[in-house]
Amino acid sequence: MELPTACYRLQFREGMDFDRAAGIAPYLRNLGVSHLYASPLFTAAPGSTHGYDVTDPTEVEPEIGGREGLERLSRALRAEGLGLVLDIVPNHMAFSPEAPWLRDVMRWGTDSRYARHFDIDWSQRLRLPWLPAPFETHLAEDGFTVVDEEDGPALDTGGLRIPLADTPGLAAARSGDRDAIRALHAEQPWRLVHWRTEADAIAHRRFFNVTGLIGLRVEEEQVFEDSHALLFELVEAGIVQGVRLDHIDGLLDPAQYLARLRARLPDTPIWAEKILTGPEQLPPDWPIEGTTGYVAARAFGRLLTDADGLDRIDSDYRAATGRTDPAEDVLAGAKRQIMTEDLSAELWALNMMFAEIAAADPVGVEFGPERLREALIEMIAAFPRYRTYMTARTVSEEDAALVRRAGSLAASRLPAPGAVPLLTDILTRPDAETARFRLRFQQVTGAAVAKSQEDTAFYREVRLLSTNEVGGEPDDDPFGPAGFHRAMLRRAARMPHALTLTTSHDTKRSEDARMRIAAASHAPDAFAELFRLCDELASDDLHPNLRWYLAQTLLALDSTDSDIEARLHTHVEKALREAKTETYWTAPNETLEASAREYASRLVDRLLPHPEAARPILEIADRLSLAQCSLKLTVPGVCDIYQGCEIANYSLTDPDNRRPVDFAALDGALSDVSRLARPLDRAKFDLTRSLLHLRRARPELFLDGSYTPRETDNRICAFSREHGEETLSVAVALEPGVTANELEAAAPGELIWPKAIDAPVRIAIREG
Repeated sequence: MELPTACYRLQFREGMDFDRAAGIAPYLRNLGVSHLYASPLFTAAPGSTHGYDVTDPTEVEPEIGGREGLERLSRALRAEGLGLVLDIVPNHMAFSPEAPWLRDVMRWGTDSRYARHFDIDWSQRLRLPWLPAPFETHLAEDGFTVVDEEDGPALDTGGLRIPLADTPGLAAARSGDRDAIRALHAEQPWRLVHWRTEADAIAHRRFFNVTGLIGLRVEEEQVFEDSHALLFELVEAGIVQGVRLDHIDGLLDPAQYLARLRARLPDTPIWAEKILTGPEQLPPDWPIEGTTGYVAARAFGRLLTDADGLDRIDSDYRAATGRTDPAEDVLAGAKRQIMTEDLSAELWALNMMFAEIAAADPVGVEFGPERLREALIEMIAAFPRYRTYMTARTVSEEDAALVRRAGSLAASRLPAPGAVPLLTDILTRPDAETARFRLRFQQVTGAAVAKSQEDTAFYREVRLLSTNEVGGEPDDDPFGPAGFHRAMLRRAARMPHALTLTTSHDTKRSEDARMRIAAASHAPDAFAELFRLCDELASDDLHPNLRWYLAQTLLALDSTDSDIEARLHTHVEKALREAKTETYWTAPNETLEASAREYASRLVDRLLPHPEAARPILEIADRLSLAQCSLKLTVPGVCDIYQGCEIANYSLTDPDNRRPVDFAALDGALSDVSRLARPLDRAKFDLTRSLLHLRRARPELFLDGSYTPRETDNRICAFSREHGEETLSVAVALEPGVTANELEAAAPGELIWPKAIDAPVRIAIREG
């Protein structure tokens, strides 16, 4: 198996197509990467900005060049000696009549060849929550028309056309008669409903709470083959040399899926987007190279955050906002809200299955639906990670112990244990009667954690936003060099070829924005003054928690970037709605949001460029950025450079992190790095290029080299990578004041970087 030495993540769509990507292949080669790492390339919903809403997994997206364009890109990459890693989406597809397979299901129902491809509960009609009003209201307004399309009749709802089965009522409904249309609707395998009812009950498994995405049943061999046929063809043709799997935890049985995929792709590197929480490790029976890199990013952040300064930040945060709840309680509260609101349809379906099992149980028969529902909510609120990996026939002791611990915590939070012990027992006994419930429960816990933590609690518990990151925890404690070394030794032993990222399309903030915020822990007095300046500009209707959040966000932005005010407006609206306390995506508080935008404008107008009070933080942040970059490029794993992050990048949450990249400027920097305006741009670009070329020249050292901690005091983190006669030494200063001589003593050998600037890093190599 040929592994990449480094990948460069490129987001296709929104101006990036195959021909433009082919044009930057020489730049990528000269930068030093070995593989282009592409976002999903299969045909997606019209107007998709990311490609994760696939409509046809058998076709390459025509909007970015189609199959011919992909082949041109492949030839351009091969000409530069580069490979292609492809991001695919095995868990779900777009829930849309634009999807050919789903369109067939809408027309033929359970008789469709694809009826079992999707995770649909066929005990009821397929609910389509796409109407702007209840069905009868829309009907009374003559909102429906029967039309003919190339593949057959359809019901036009006023912009959306739903395929119709050729039923007895079709002819009469063509007249537009309301009773006839109502009768025709009743004959279909689907039911159109108001979009606001989607949380009440749905007939398909969603991706998280996104009703516009429908789960695939890739555990079925035919579904697996059909949905992966194009991938296998592209690998066989030599177009794709690596695979990234999106949202592996959504699958019914990830281990079974991965074993099947590995059997079909025995010589292709595979990485899975698996979020590991706390002490959780990648399941040992997963035949993949590792995760996509969030574990490493979390370790870098914990190393580069100052513990004493964080204590001061925490104290100031509590005093300024009045917040006293532990982060664990904030998360549990968010989970309860998510389960009863965003995921109420999933909760309803789980409760129906739980009730059916309980009714046949001598203990469970005593519980009514409300006690069962209460037990489900509290068990999920107490769950400490995305999911367990029980199968229809097996429950590992590790998973059983995890469920029991969660059950014990859930019971302790209730006035009486209620049905929690029953639920614990059902989830931990591997019998056929409970298998369907057990497997579906696992899929729901992952959605609950993701929505409650990343998309809710991260916007409520905001003491230091650099810790509020995918795979991280708001109450993450910093660890010194010893803790970092333990994490890297585990990584070297268990997944030495995992991806190593610091920014992705999903990170809440880009790597350098996070380091700006982490730097506040090194200069808490400076941040206290910055917050005071921000707080003075706030209106009384804005909660102190939002003010604290925006003070950090202002720090994370760079005044030389473009469109800062508009970007901050978009971000503050998203932050408020994701918090789900005062305004919501489905019910915006326009007065509050307008006030928050006005506040954001005042911050930009009065405090950018950053005031003198922020200078100590900004200076420390530049050093932390170089430290983080050097770690990513040298620790065990395959490093992943997100587009544009070879220089300083100060982006906020999606979609801000998908702004266009000026590749012409980056290409020019290859011949003259002084063309880059900011000092950090020049230093980071030089560091990245130097280490990428070294990785490509000495792949065994970086991919298979040992990891050995070097003894230092807590002001320096140092380690070596050894393979054969080669030794790479790395030393990173964790505090100001570390001298060049101290770094040289910690990382002896021929200097690789830096060679012309003062930096908090030393990277050297020895032979023999």
